[in-house]
Amino acid sequence: MSRSLRVPAALLGLPLLLFAAFFVAPLCVVALASVFDPAQGGFTPAYYINVLADGYHWDVIATTFRIGAGSTLACLLLGYPLAWYLVRLVRWRHWRRVCVIILVLPLFTSNIVRSFGWMVMLGRNGIVNESLQGLGLIERPVRFLGTELGILVGMVYILMPFVVLAVGNTLARIDPALEQASSDLGASPWQTFLHVTLPLTLPGVAAGAVMAFTLAVSAYVTPALLSGGRVTVLSVLIFQQYSSVFNVHQGGALSIVLLVFTLVLIGLASRLGQPARSSP
Repeated sequence: MSRSLRVPAALLGLPLLLFAAFFVAPLCVVALASVFDPAQGGFTPAYYINVLADGYHWDVIATTFRIGAGSTLACLLLGYPLAWYLVRLVRWRHWRRVCVIILVLPLFTSNIVRSFGWMVMLGRNGIVNESLQGLGLIERPVRFLGTELGILVGMVYILMPFVVLAVGNTLARIDPALEQASSDLGASPWQTFLHVTLPLTLPGVAAGAVMAFTLAVSAYVTPALLSGGRVTVLSVLIFQQYSSVFNVHQGGALSIVLLVFTLVLIGLASRLGQPARSSP
């Protein structure tokens, strides 16, 4: 190998080595444990059969991806207008920086601390119920803790910054001349948004949605704390298999099922989001 190629190869080799050691190798260990058990006589599909043939596991899978999809949709509906406000409506640069700092500041706090904070706010006598009762919207406290709704609120709070940053970055790169040209051609602001701005921001929307969805379906701390053990998702079930039951084989099978289902859904969503190609 020539000297001119040694430096790039060395710079590329170290990240690849770290990736293989800390990502590929653990994944291979989990995948191997899910299909190989000396007590079962070697390689066996028994643990995948236990997962896929049990209605309880399908209920947990449905709950996991229902919460993930709901969190992603809520993050998009709330995060897109916020990204629009930060990029298009905030003219004072210093105030925009303050808003971005406020947005990302919770990311420097542990999920455990933030989840405990939501446990206090979503309680029967928490600030959320007291505010709703004070506004006359409800007559009695709403039960948030121990429900999917409570988990959804906590997940949206944690994941929305990722969507706002992804969409905002895409919005900031759109050439204003394109929207001005649409307006000059007689399009209304709403038509300009639907036919010009929104299609150009779809890559940012897709990136934010993928990040929010993958983090939501794999989250453990927030669902475990806000559900109080009443709502079980795959991450909680996997943790129980490893830490309580000490069944690394069943835990490995559940982990691979979660990974495969997530990749399949993301692949389907990415294909559905692609524009249709007209035949020649």
